[in-house]
Amino acid sequence: MTFLKNNKTTLRIILAVCMVVAGVLHFVVPQPFIRIVPGFLPAPAALVYISGAIEILLALGLLLPSTRRLSAWGLVLLFIAVYPANLNMAINHIQISGIPDTWWFHAIRLPFQFVLIAWAYWYTRPETPQLS
Repeated sequence: MTFLKNNKTTLRIILAVCMVVAGVLHFVVPQPFIRIVPGFLPAPAALVYISGAIEILLALGLLLPSTRRLSAWGLVLLFIAVYPANLNMAINHIQISGIPDTWWFHAIRLPFQFVLIAWAYWYTRPETPQLS
């Protein structure tokens, strides 16, 4: 736990960078994301572009002290909102080039979403001053 506490800022920056990269990918190569949008949702392409823009904005907000907590809550909600797409990919064996469609991959990927939720939630808590 000491490692996490001592590296909270570094881990926040890593999360933000990962989210910017993921958001940009929604615009650069949208097709894989569009393919996993569940069929019951309207306008898959629009949802992919909107979610990509939201990912980028929330990631940038995570870097600013004034918006950090609100952005973290937004990421928690976003990770929950996109979970059905991850389930859709696993349940319907949607093939995406370069991504394995195996039980073990989904057995790691689906629970990892909860790690992302917890990671973002960590930043919803007020900062506590470090004692020297």
